[in-house]
Amino acid sequence: MNHTATIRWSNTDPAAFAKGHYSRAHNWHFDGGAIVPASSSPSVVRLPFSDPAGVDPEEAFIASVASCHMLWFLDLARHAGMVVVSYDDAAEASMAKTADGRYWIDRVTLRPLVTFAGDATDAAAVMAVHDAAHHACFIANSIRSEVVVEPRDA
Repeated sequence: MNHTATIRWSNTDPAAFAKGHYSRAHNWHFDGGAIVPASSSPSVVRLPFSDPAGVDPEEAFIASVASCHMLWFLDLARHAGMVVVSYDDAAEASMAKTADGRYWIDRVTLRPLVTFAGDATDAAAVMAVHDAAHHACFIANSIRSEVVVEPRDA
C-alpha cells in the first residue's frame, strides 16, 4: 500500500534565489484533492522568506503522529465498548541536537482530552486503549523519536 503527497513550489525571482532571498512558501497536494499551504517555520527561516500562515514540516510531523494515534484510539475504544464524544489533542514536539550537531525531533508528546458518553470511564482502561493505539499507529512505528501519550483531564 502506497500513500502519496505532491509538494509544489515555484521560483518567482531567480536572481533573489541565488542570494538565498526566496520564499519558502509552497503547497502540499493530497490524493483526495486537499491542498495545504506550507512553508518553513519562521523559527528556522526568518521572515519574509517563510510564511507563518503555512504549515511547516515540524507541525505536520506532530499532526501526523497525533492524528494517527487518535484514529487508532477511536477504533480501539469503540471495540472496547467506549463511546467517544470528543477528542482534542494539544500535541507538542521538542527538537534537540545529535552528537554530530544535526537537529531532530526527539520527543512528541500527545495530550489528548477525551470525553466519553455515559458513566465515567475507568482511567486504567482508557490508558490501556491509548497504549494499544500507540503501538498500532503506523506513524509512531515509523519514527525513531520518542512518542509519549499524556492524556489531559477536563
